[in-house]
Order: sequence, then C-alpha cells, then structure tokens
Amino acid sequence: MRSLPLTLVARLLPVAVLAAAGVAMTTSDDADARPGPSAASPHPSRTAPASPAPPSGGQGRGTAAPRYPRPPAEPCATLPAGTVKDLVPAAPTAGTELRTSDTAHRSGCSWHALSGFDYRWLDISYDVSASAAARARSALGGGPSTPVPGLGDRATVSLNVTTDGEQRIREAVVVARRANAVVTVTYNGGDFETHEAAGADEMRQGAVAAAKKALAALDG
Repeated sequence: MRSLPLTLVARLLPVAVLAAAGVAMTTSDDADARPGPSAASPHPSRTAPASPAPPSGGQGRGTAAPRYPRPPAEPCATLPAGTVKDLVPAAPTAGTELRTSDTAHRSGCSWHALSGFDYRWLDISYDVSASAAARARSALGGGPSTPVPGLGDRATVSLNVTTDGEQRIREAVVVARRANAVVTVTYNGGDFETHEAAGADEMRQGAVAAAKKALAALDG
C-alpha cells in the first residue's frame, strides 16, 4: 500500500490548517468562495460570475413572477443522506455550504471524502438569478456534452479527465434547467493507490442521480 500523496493530504486538512499553510480561500464579494486553484486540489476550481444587478424600477407591468424566486435556503439538505452515502462514502452527510455574496439568488453545497484510497467529490449549486438562463443556454449548447432526457426542461452531462502528476481524476458535470432555475452538479473521483480515474459510467450516473434529487428539492 502506498502512502497518501501529499496533494490529497493537503486537500483533506481542515480549512484552518490549510490557511496557516498558505492555501488561499476566495473571499471576494463578487464571486462564490471556494478553495483557490492549487496543486493540492484534484477538484478544479470554478468561480462563477456574480449575478448582474437587476435593472432599476423592478419588474415591469405584466411581467410574470419567476417560478423560483429564491434558491433553496438549506442547500446541504436537498440531497437525501442515502444519496450522499452512496456517492461519497465516508463523507459527513451534513455537507459544507458554499458561500456566496448573492444569497438571494444562489446557493450550493459540497461533500468530499477519502474511503480507503478512493477519493470522491460532489457539489451542487443553484442559480435563480436574472442571468442564470443565459448561462445555462451557453453551457447546455456547447462543449462535448450529451443530453439527459427527462431531467428538468433541458439538461446535459459532460465528462472530462484531468491529470495531476501521475494521478488521473474523472469529472462529470450535469447542467439542468427548470423554468428560471439552473442546477449544476459536479462529481469527480480517482483511486490514489492505482492513480486511475474513477469509472466513466459511475461518474455520469452519480452526477445525474444527484441532479434529479437536487431538481426535485426546488419544489419541496
């Protein structure tokens, strides 16, 4: 059995220890706060743009109210504990809420853990901002993605493999839209003993399963 790579050890340390070691945390008021890019993270850093300010004057006359005026207030409660245990073994089911400066329109949660030498990361994010639909159209219409029938109004899933040193990580990303809400699910993993990426079917199916639960939570 090989010892854990230093990159994984650093990834699993408490935030306070990471900060003391010099790993920066994003605290900008203009973006969601996630761990900054680092060789210590097999999970790529993705910082979504801040939602633009709504036009002055509020909604015009005759404009229908959005179906989802706010994202889930408790995003870490949107996935059942059983789903978290299946997709991220050994992770605390409570999850870690993703911080954002725009809580009126965006929320999210992440789970990550090491089980033996198998590493898994899962996160979900909700966006009901004025620009959410436009960003969803761009994400749904481009890149090497495939449609996911029966998921929301429209959904796609994409797969990607990255390499950090000898370690390969496979990531599946599902982008799903329902009315004015966009849900993005990211699921990735790899084996830190064999250095192989997690299986494509496992990542794809896991991300789609999480997206179904996340979408269902929009309606309570």
